[in-house]
Amino acid sequence: MSRELLQRGSLQGSPRVRPSTWFVWHAHRIRPGARVLDLACGEGRHSLAAAALGAKVTAVDRDPIKLATARGRAAVSGLSIDLREQDIEGEWPELGVFDAVLVFNYLDRANMPRILQLVAPGGLLFMETFLQAQREAGWGPTSSAHLLRPGELGRLIAPLTVL
Repeated sequence: MSRELLQRGSLQGSPRVRPSTWFVWHAHRIRPGARVLDLACGEGRHSLAAAALGAKVTAVDRDPIKLATARGRAAVSGLSIDLREQDIEGEWPELGVFDAVLVFNYLDRANMPRILQLVAPGGLLFMETFLQAQREAGWGPTSSAHLLRPGELGRLIAPLTVL
C-alpha cells in the first residue's frame, strides 16, 4: 500500500485509526513480507498500516478491550495480525526478532535493552514518543517518566543510530 493510500485509504478514518504522520512519512521502509512487531499497540493503528503494506505483523498490548477493537478493524479491513495480550511492563514472552519494531507513544526506559534485542540485524526501530518540550508547551503527558529528554534518544537506542 502506498503512502497515498495510507493517508486517504480505508485506514484513514478518525485520527485514532489513522497512523501517525511520522509513520506515513517512513512507511516506505516497511516492505511486503517484513516481520513487524508493534509494542503497546493499543487499538492497532500502526499494526493495521504495516499489515496493509504487506508486513507480517505481531502486535502486543495489555488492554483486552483495545486489542478487541484492533481485531475488529483488522477483520473489517481483511488484514491478518497476530494480536497478543501481554503486559510488557511485566514478564516478557518470547517474541523472536523483527525487521521492524514499532513503538509509538510509549516510553519504557527500563525495557529499552529488551526492545533493542527484538530488532533483527539490519532491522529498524520506529519510535515516536512525547518530548519534554511538549509539556513545556502545555500539552502531552505530565509525568517526566513518559517524556523524552533532549539528547536522550541516541543513548537509549545505542548501539542503533538515529536515521
